[in-house]
Amino acid sequence: MKWKGIGLFALGTLFGLEGIKLLSSKDAKKVYSHCTAGVLRMKDSVLDQVTTLQENCADIYEEAKDINEERSKKEEVTEE
Repeated sequence: MKWKGIGLFALGTLFGLEGIKLLSSKDAKKVYSHCTAGVLRMKDSVLDQVTTLQENCADIYEEAKDINEERSKKEEVTEE
């Protein structure tokens, strides 16, 4: 039982060290760079969509204010 525990510990340590080497390799860094570039492109796309949505909301708000002003003027005319 004692040797089994020591063997599992040694195997885990070996896999851990190899995993670190694998994650810090040039190929892995290239993958990380491509993934990060994709996320940055996605961020730019989302920000463009948010800007468009904000502009549309501002237009709708202004149009709604104009409609309410016209309605108020019509009500004032009919009350007089």
